[in-house]
Amino acid sequence: MKRMTFVQALNDALDLLMAADERVFLLGEDIGHMGGDFGVTRGLFAKYGGERVRDTPLSEAAIIGTSVGAAMVGMRPIPEIMFADFLGTCYDQIVNNAAKMHYMFDGQFKAPIVIRTAAGGGFGGGPHHSQSVEGWFMNVPGLVIVGPSTPYDAKGLLIASVENDNPVLFLEHKALYRVRGDVEEGYYSVPLRKAARLREGTDITIVASMKMTHEALAAAEELAVDGISVEVIDLRTLRPWDQQTVLEAVAKTGRAVVVNEAPKMGGLGADVSATIAEECFRQLKAPVQRVCGLDTPIPFSVPLEKVILPNKDDVKTAVRAALAD
Repeated sequence: MKRMTFVQALNDALDLLMAADERVFLLGEDIGHMGGDFGVTRGLFAKYGGERVRDTPLSEAAIIGTSVGAAMVGMRPIPEIMFADFLGTCYDQIVNNAAKMHYMFDGQFKAPIVIRTAAGGGFGGGPHHSQSVEGWFMNVPGLVIVGPSTPYDAKGLLIASVENDNPVLFLEHKALYRVRGDVEEGYYSVPLRKAARLREGTDITIVASMKMTHEALAAAEELAVDGISVEVIDLRTLRPWDQQTVLEAVAKTGRAVVVNEAPKMGGLGADVSATIAEECFRQLKAPVQRVCGLDTPIPFSVPLEKVILPNKDDVKTAVRAALAD
């Protein structure tokens, strides 16, 4: 094991993938000489050259359109969309081309592309650089959405995503880029569609992902001081998410809190909480609690942003509300 930041783990995964398979190539804005806006592709241009680490024009539609075409003829592109908010400008290429390719051509063509993008708020980036976008894509059949919370998972899930033949939206929360953790050296993968049970508990289950996993773990630590035993599940794959692991955990504890950074309406938290309510109705001792961002654009002001985005205190409040019923 080696101590790495989230960014270093992603960079290591890309390096290993490119070394193992010459069909893998990268493309995006400023990913070559500059090494990416967040440094994830740093050093790869010098090692693999401009044919496999391609700087592109400022056109997200062109980046994803090119990736879909390349994937159809056998390549394994890994495009980078600098900020997840800009996925709106290539939404058609993702939803109507990549996600439907295998279905429309009965498997004769496929679109094994992994779209890396930086998501989430908490750094004063404002309304166009801070959104949690998983809800935009939750009801798109054929698309896989991945959201790691640790450097170990970031590396392993990225490798698994590239090995997968489906189009994958790979969300990297910006607040986690500097997080450090132990990462296995060499080539390994973390299975898609499999949640991680990060903490065992008996009183209540918290289901979270990406940065909210860290808020959930922090809340669980503080609640333990008061004798409250909290189980924490990290979804890791957001679509399709691991219902078996989540429902088994909730059936055991009888209470659930679902934490999602995005606004409450129509998002990942809504789907997870609704499924828990439907499938664990007889095991639930209290209504499912949701902790989500407020229904408003993200402001530039960091103090205002802290009010809008959920944190460990909001999680603790929801846990106590569920236990009070």
